Amino acid sequence: MDTEAVMDMIKQVADDVINPRFRALADDEIIEKDGPADLVTVADREAEEAITAHLLAAYPDCVVIGEEATFENPRLLDRVGTAEHAFLVDPIDGTKNFTEGKVEHAVMVAELKHGVTTRSWIHQPALGHDYIAELGAGAFLDGQKLTKRRPVTGTPQGRTSRQRLLDTDTGGELQFHLSKWCCGVDYPDIANGSNDFLLYVNNKPWDHAPGALLVAEAGGGVFSWTGSPYQAGSTEKGLLAVGHPELVPTIKRLLDLRV
Repeated sequence: MDTEAVMDMIKQVADDVINPRFRALADDEIIEKDGPADLVTVADREAEEAITAHLLAAYPDCVVIGEEATFENPRLLDRVGTAEHAFLVDPIDGTKNFTEGKVEHAVMVAELKHGVTTRSWIHQPALGHDYIAELGAGAFLDGQKLTKRRPVTGTPQGRTSRQRLLDTDTGGELQFHLSKWCCGVDYPDIANGSNDFLLYVNNKPWDHAPGALLVAEAGGGVFSWTGSPYQAGSTEKGLLAVGHPELVPTIKRLLDLRV
């Protein structure tokens, strides 16, 4: 499937399975997995099944590693860094937001070849935006290529609801907002310039691989707290996503981030 066809498929699945249940879920359609903060809905499960079926029809020899399938079979995670051709699927990123009727949720897919993320797709059904990234070809928002971000200098402008960190060494400011509890919104915010950085503790590949490629292709980067570039197969916890790699030393200094 070409890149646009994959996005069209994702959007069709969202229209068929996810959107009709937005703000219309029955109580018995929301299930706890490992606790109240870890939820799955019938929409998650049906969307993952549909996306998986489409990908396997197009690529019979690929491995599809879905969030819900991995919950049932954790050994699928072993294939993330080793499979010749694989897809990561997060059918509804921000499931808790989805169950609460919040617009900050997304459908995410990433293509991996020998552990390297080569393409990724982020569809934001309620926000009405689509993000696509291709390794070496750029990052795109609603079909328009995102320009690579420049290093932050002076005082960036932005929404007043953002938090600010004053860099006393340079007199500049870094602006950031707290996570929306949805990587499918957080990473695009960095790629499109709405945010300068975010910190993450957990490292589930379907959460981070799609957005990490998007941010990288938009001129930013995602790194472990020890400084190594993000890889989908990594199990190291703690990630720093930044709009420009030159921000990393400043952010670590300002946050007193020790590893």
